Amino acid sequence: MIRVLLPVHLRTLARVTGEVQVPVQPPVTLGAALDAVEAAYPVLQGTMRDHVTLRRRPFVRFFACEQDLSLEPPATPLPDAVATGAEPFLIIGAIAGG
Repeated sequence: MIRVLLPVHLRTLARVTGEVQVPVQPPVTLGAALDAVEAAYPVLQGTMRDHVTLRRRPFVRFFACEQDLSLEPPATPLPDAVATGAEPFLIIGAIAGG
């Protein structure tokens, strides 16, 4: 199981509070983690990644152990601390504007 922290707007859609836990089979990669979140919470499909291309949506960022993984390919392994559940995988809603 990995721990995932969703931004408020996605928690509202998924009807959860705080951190969620989802099962991810090894190897624990960025893509596998996102697949697991979308499988556990189908209402989130298409909110973090495009339905067809599976590319990250604008204004959504992915972090693990203080590393920005937003531009990394889906096959990127998550750090061991995230894979073991010691640290959460963060999905952040980015803010832009002036």
